[in-house]
Amino acid sequence: MQIYLPIAEMSVNVFLILGLGGGVGFMSGLFGVGGGFLMTPLLIFLGIPPTVAVGTEANQIVASSVSGVLAHWRRGNVDIKMGLILTAGGFVGSTLGVYLFRILRNLGQIDLVISLCYIVFLGIIGALMLVESLQALRSSRKHAAGGTTAPRRKLHQHSWLHGLPFKMRFRRSKLYISALLPALIGLFVGILAAIMGVGGGFVMVPAMIYLLGMPTAVVVGTSLFQIIFVTANATFLQSTMNHTVDVVLALLLLAGGVIGAQIGARFGVKLKGEQLRSLLALMVLGVCAKLLFDMVMVPNELFAIGAGGKH
Repeated sequence: MQIYLPIAEMSVNVFLILGLGGGVGFMSGLFGVGGGFLMTPLLIFLGIPPTVAVGTEANQIVASSVSGVLAHWRRGNVDIKMGLILTAGGFVGSTLGVYLFRILRNLGQIDLVISLCYIVFLGIIGALMLVESLQALRSSRKHAAGGTTAPRRKLHQHSWLHGLPFKMRFRRSKLYISALLPALIGLFVGILAAIMGVGGGFVMVPAMIYLLGMPTAVVVGTSLFQIIFVTANATFLQSTMNHTVDVVLALLLLAGGVIGAQIGARFGVKLKGEQLRSLLALMVLGVCAKLLFDMVMVPNELFAIGAGGKH
């Protein structure tokens, strides 16, 4: 069944969009990410204009993240204090990001910037996460085979960042660090949320684990908590300033996303932290490879290359 998208100015299959929303919602609950790093490229692959895909996907992330965070809240896996500081930085970052989005769009460079951002960030983060998680899995299996308990390892090394002022105690995460560090992480992720149409979980989750040193179980729920407010701010600004939010497309994605997030949260508790990070890394690298292939491959319509150029 086809439905017309007024902002995207095209028709799409209703059940295909619902299925995509459900799949992304499942990953939101499973990995603690908004899922935009996958959904935005998928929408672009379907022919949705990149600017509309970015603006609309931020809206879908809000609903799937709300559904996912409720499931983790019931298990006590949300550090509210940490989440509020990350959100404060994210609000500033997402506001700056929307203004930057508008400037790049007026210059006609936003589509290229979106693709390059995905390729660079997904490639680097996916590779680092995959290497680390495979090493952790190998280590745990070695100790299990030997009948010994794997030694407790440090997830992060203290640096000058941890010596910054405004130190706070985060009891749920068992940390005592400067509040500036999570605020700066939130600022950076907020900019990405506006430019790339993502919740920023693929950056936030590794940063919270390896830089802040938070337990993986707490990271998932706290990441979703922060994503809700930052993407809501980005959606509002994209809609009012850039007019790139397609309400019809957003509603279809929301319907599938809410259901998928609840199912994903239930599956997440059955997997180890290393297994979750391995699966997320493989998905990130897969999307990166597809985007890179589309960028370098010869287009079907060669004349489109020089559209608007001088000949």
